[in-house]
Amino acid sequence: MQSRETKLEHARSFGGVADVYEASRPGYPVDAVAWLVRPEQSHVVDVGAGTGKLTRALVAAGREVVAVDPSAQMLEVLRNTVPGVETLVGTGERMPLPDESVDAVTFAQAWHWVDAPIASAEAGRVLKPGGTLGLIWNFRDERVDWVRELGVAMHADGDQYTTGMDADPHVHAPFGEPEAASFEWTQPFSRDGLIDLVRSRSYFAVMTAPQKERTLQAVRDLLDGHPQLSGSNTIELPYVTLAFRYVRP
Repeated sequence: MQSRETKLEHARSFGGVADVYEASRPGYPVDAVAWLVRPEQSHVVDVGAGTGKLTRALVAAGREVVAVDPSAQMLEVLRNTVPGVETLVGTGERMPLPDESVDAVTFAQAWHWVDAPIASAEAGRVLKPGGTLGLIWNFRDERVDWVRELGVAMHADGDQYTTGMDADPHVHAPFGEPEAASFEWTQPFSRDGLIDLVRSRSYFAVMTAPQKERTLQAVRDLLDGHPQLSGSNTIELPYVTLAFRYVRP
């Protein structure tokens, strides 16, 4: 398990890869987003919004969204990709919002960065009674052999789906047990796009230059040598999206 200091270092690293993050990271399945936030929940704060991968899906569904992220660089990209959305610098532990002011709080690919007890209390503070905390993650489906080999090559840790994995998000008071749902889908990548996916990882951003080159070469070797991948112009990367929904009393 990463220390709090390591998690903070990795979280801060995203600002330096905001553009490649936006270009390479997948969005979220429409049915998963529709499940995560109920139709009547019109005012949503998307925390750890990054470049707006979930934000744009929420806006497209007609919701009023405030995007919160600790990285001003990430929010700058978000403003260009999702024009008109209000953006605020903040964290899961400190949201610059009034008490009981929103219908839903979402964290996409971001809850694992927070101090869970503090962020749980803060989400409870800004939510209206009966509002929901929605957590969602995309996981590469490592039940597929070549995806598992990709995870080894890119030194991935914590964002892969395997049989019997522990998916408990560890949410605390004032929330109780969640509703949970899963969604299986695939995302097409070009070869260069898959390389950029590796470059967008927080742990990659803090590697030394030689470590980065060795990692990228290992991924290139897999793409060139695996019988299911070599010669392919488009690579269909299978994902499992896990979503959790908690109700504020």
